[in-house]
Amino acid sequence: MSDTDFKSIIKLDSELNQIQDLDLLLERILLEARKVVRADAGSIYVIEKLEEDGGQVEKLVIKYSQNDTMSRELPPGRKLIFSVFSIAINEKTVSGYCAQTRELVNVPDVYNISLNAPYSYSTAYDKISGYRTTSTLAIPLQTAEGRLLGVIQIINSMDKDGNVVPFSQDDEFLITHFATNAALALQKAYVTRAMILRMIKMSELRDPKETGTHVNRVAGYAVEIYDQWAYRHQVPDDERERFKDTLKIASMLHDVGKVAISDIILKKPAKFTPEEYIIMQHHTLYGAQLFEDPQSPVDVVARDVALTHHENWDGSGYPGWVDPVTGRVIKAAADGKPLGKKGEEIPLTGRIVAIADVYDALCSRRVYKEPWSEADVLAEIKQLAGTKFDPGLIEVFFEILPSIKQIRSLYPEPESA
Repeated sequence: MSDTDFKSIIKLDSELNQIQDLDLLLERILLEARKVVRADAGSIYVIEKLEEDGGQVEKLVIKYSQNDTMSRELPPGRKLIFSVFSIAINEKTVSGYCAQTRELVNVPDVYNISLNAPYSYSTAYDKISGYRTTSTLAIPLQTAEGRLLGVIQIINSMDKDGNVVPFSQDDEFLITHFATNAALALQKAYVTRAMILRMIKMSELRDPKETGTHVNRVAGYAVEIYDQWAYRHQVPDDERERFKDTLKIASMLHDVGKVAISDIILKKPAKFTPEEYIIMQHHTLYGAQLFEDPQSPVDVVARDVALTHHENWDGSGYPGWVDPVTGRVIKAAADGKPLGKKGEEIPLTGRIVAIADVYDALCSRRVYKEPWSEADVLAEIKQLAGTKFDPGLIEVFFEILPSIKQIRSLYPEPESA
């Protein structure tokens, strides 16, 4: 192990602590863990309580999977799509055993696991993917207080000539140190996510449509759309990663202004009257007002998103050119009503969240409607390009549709929804 390796891990500790969003942090932790020990692939799992046999059971749920070999076969800028599944916390699998014992597990060759080992490896995954797993290393992510947050499982250590080799003792030392500090960053991100979801819960108590799964999906779609847009526009990687973190949190708060709307309207189990719809439109102004004294980049983007995610590309949306604090009309039409913002007058973030929000609403069940079929949803989104939506962003949306669908599987509606 070189001093350079150890110094790079110390530098990573600082970088990870700057990431505020939980999902983006999980993805970055997996990426950096693989770099630390030159692993070709890997997955990161978190502990979640799932409904099973009438009760709740803690399981490992996959959040991200990465594979350099398979990613090289994808078109530039595209992401690897992986199956979403859960694993029991027991001795039957490498990652399950790691979670159960809270100990690092180093397997030189999963096809030749000792008969004395309690765990085994299912070769079915390799047959499905066409990728051969050999060496694997599983590391628990746990806090200083002993709370297990999840497991990192990394696969196929590569030597300088590109050959798969076992993970070494130096690798074990490096990854253990990395995992300890990654868990601290994760713990901080969990606190941030919990604070945001409590704000969302306030909206949910008022508006049954505003659920935690809905805002997680909308924010996830928004980040994927931005990421591909930024790749197309050659935005530098470091700038892109920073802004994704900001956008993810801001997008989760897109409808927070609904807390100021009357229950009579919010909880109405039918479509609004024209008068009720006008009142409902004010949630954009109320949301923007919450961030009117911005203290951080998140506040600035959250204000833009809350204010403009119902503006339309052709100028037919709302609230238009209105000062959200005073209500003063900044630009008026002939009838004195505010002109709608149109085209690139609408911030990029608002244009992105508009697509994400409508897509999720159409796909989801509401008290007044059943979910639309996938074909109908996609046809509607495509038809609205150039009128409701930025046509360039709609092109991006369809380019990354597999990633959009995967986010829906990561954040499904509760069974009772």
